[in-house]
Amino acid sequence: MLVAVSALSGIGHRWVDLLAQFVAPAFGIAVALTVAVLLLRRFRVAAVYALAGLTLLVAVWPQWMPAGNRARPGAPVVRLYSANLWAGNTEVDAIARSIAAADADIIILIELGDAPAARLDTVLAGYPHRFASPRVVRSGGAARELIASRYPLTGVGDRPDGLSEVTAVVRTPIGPLNVIGVHLTRPWPFQYQWGQISQVQALARVRSDLGGPVIVAGDFNSVSTARIGRQVRAEAGLAPATGWPGTWPAAAPSAVGLTIDQVYRSPDLAFVSRRLGLPTGSDHRPVITEFTLAAD
Repeated sequence: MLVAVSALSGIGHRWVDLLAQFVAPAFGIAVALTVAVLLLRRFRVAAVYALAGLTLLVAVWPQWMPAGNRARPGAPVVRLYSANLWAGNTEVDAIARSIAAADADIIILIELGDAPAARLDTVLAGYPHRFASPRVVRSGGAARELIASRYPLTGVGDRPDGLSEVTAVVRTPIGPLNVIGVHLTRPWPFQYQWGQISQVQALARVRSDLGGPVIVAGDFNSVSTARIGRQVRAEAGLAPATGWPGTWPAAAPSAVGLTIDQVYRSPDLAFVSRRLGLPTGSDHRPVITEFTLAAD
């Protein structure tokens, strides 16, 4: 119930925000406890757990099923594959299988490590157009962010200070599309308190310099209904895709996982579908979204 109230409160304090990240797994626990005590015929206790579960469902529903735009009838559909591969991941064949199975038009890879980067033509077979950020050595290993596409693309600008991102304009069937791949730092107390907030401010500046439709995908280290997701909507003017099932940790049941691997769109686009991709050897699950132009 404390997790549910934290999520519903809209309070941005760091402790409240941290609790609000875990509304999906808390819902799963509440459901499991309700069933368990019902089997023990402890009906009053079951009622308490059921009340907590219902409150958690109210809190998690906007994250799982956010409001969306209507798609423009007859407009082409673009498919996007986005994944945090984990910098230390050496399972290159699994990465290549996951990308090939998705059959996407555009690929965004976060934490692309040295092992898959050394076999990029295998990993990105069929995606000749690529643009990557510089290689950066982190505590978990060297990595970069990359956008690849079946369609021609043009890389955009330099990386803002403090934000791991890569930006390109892709010439798609729906017209020029601004594509941004991002990786926000982990939340407090795992990293400094203002890290994610300042990085979203940098993302908003990147987005403000771009004209036309925008898609942003990557590892936000936050669910869409918590403080950072609300900031992305307010300052960058972007709306999230559906957030169910969850993407992290990959070892947990996806139905109650944390959806920290997000895809956001500008108001002139509409999401058509969202699903998870095949495992890549990372602790994050890949996300496959389809989108098109929004109806007028």
